[in-house]
Amino acid sequence: MVEPPRTDEGWFVLHDFRSIDWDAWREAPESERERAIEQGVEFLQACENLEDAAEGDSAVFSILGDSADLLVLHFRPTLDELSVLERRLERTALGSFVDQVDSYVSVTEVSGYTSDEWFEGDREEIDTGLRRYMEGKLEPEIPADGYVSFYPMSKRRWPEYNWYDLSFEDRAELMAAHGETGKGYAGKIKQVIASSVGFDDYEWGVTLFSDDPTHIKDIVYEMRFDEASSKYGEFGEFVVGRRFPPGDLGAYLAGEHVPTSQQPAESDQETAHGSDSPHGSDHGAGGHHGSEDDVGTGHHGSGDGSGAGHHGDEATSDDAGIRGELEELNIYAGQPHGEDVYATVLYSEADVEELFEEVSGLRSNFDHYDTHVKTAVYDAEDRDRVAVVSIWETASAAETAAGFLADLPGIVARAGEESGFGTMGMFYTVKPDRREAFVEKFETVGELLGEMEGHHGTDLMSNVEDNNDMFIASQWRSKEDAMAFFRSDAFSETVSWGRDVLADRPRHVFLA
Repeated sequence: MVEPPRTDEGWFVLHDFRSIDWDAWREAPESERERAIEQGVEFLQACENLEDAAEGDSAVFSILGDSADLLVLHFRPTLDELSVLERRLERTALGSFVDQVDSYVSVTEVSGYTSDEWFEGDREEIDTGLRRYMEGKLEPEIPADGYVSFYPMSKRRWPEYNWYDLSFEDRAELMAAHGETGKGYAGKIKQVIASSVGFDDYEWGVTLFSDDPTHIKDIVYEMRFDEASSKYGEFGEFVVGRRFPPGDLGAYLAGEHVPTSQQPAESDQETAHGSDSPHGSDHGAGGHHGSEDDVGTGHHGSGDGSGAGHHGDEATSDDAGIRGELEELNIYAGQPHGEDVYATVLYSEADVEELFEEVSGLRSNFDHYDTHVKTAVYDAEDRDRVAVVSIWETASAAETAAGFLADLPGIVARAGEESGFGTMGMFYTVKPDRREAFVEKFETVGELLGEMEGHHGTDLMSNVEDNNDMFIASQWRSKEDAMAFFRSDAFSETVSWGRDVLADRPRHVFLA
């Protein structure tokens, strides 16, 4: 008997495709149209704000072509919750003008192709990176990217090419090769894979997200040449659409451009969920292969002990309080571009040159995005310790980058895993002729740190491309312990002294 991969299921997914009765819309009185828009916006916003459930996600997209006009996409923990949402739309005034022309029902899934660890033993003991990746696949957030493409697919059962006659090892090898193609689209494509075996006409539903629709075309085209697709893939109808916030429903029905403002999907999503979520929005980096059809563009952490990433100057009330406290001490706490920045920090045991080569490749992709501020490798001055730092203007971008970076060689931890509080990170550009003095001063401060309550460790690190670009990474037991250092006379004296040796003010302070 051929061995099937083990599977684990997460949230249920409904792709609800709606067609608008344009004749009825044009003929309806203005008051009726206004009521339909009002109730439609109210319903869609309630879905995105999860007013019906404790967990899940929803989004609305305009669909191009004749397949449908709208796609309302829902993730929920149970099928029953999806059923309620489907029927609730019909009860709104908008429901009088829309017909369900198609739908697709599925459930998010991970399989034994990903990792045996997930299916064996106590999952609480699995390393943090792998657990977060798997949880992110099973309970995904809809990415904020502007464009969506959905298609169903199955594996062939032809006499000559029968996927289900292949051994587990052969299938795993084909999926791994498929995933290597997907790695080339890190930072460009995010995906959600859901199984529809027993639920709908095909075996999986694939939903791709990107800010550039040509990336969607390119990845689908390139993957057609992978053996997993060329010999064993069967595809259904493809649809493509543009995300817009619920508040733009009236503009859409009026034939106006939607979204009506820049980056509406992301801003709307952050209103609904806050600036971050436990799984972030990275379902699109790296190369694990969860389901049979997983194109391999995504994972959020890896099975080698890595973490999925850490965000820095996060726009939460706690972090805002931290920045306020630092400002009272005349310490510059982020906002180098007049807005919050987000940082991911991972530590690696790999050779510095090998790591830098890998990071350079990722950075060339990151640089295509306006939200990318900086990605660099830092080497500790006095011990064998290497950090990869990636700084972005949005939380979702930082979380996505974290997934890519987690695949780097030798990743052993992320900021925050080493201690209860995590990393305080400060970046300095030192005047070249004062670098030696700066390092000596740090040694003095380091001795003081070693005596402070709640201090776990602090490293002075330098950018391997510019040793005058310095990064101080410090781990503390708690925020209160770290703030005690900031308030100390020794730190105040160091700040005053630093004005003579620094080329500019410290650029970022981020705390876990």
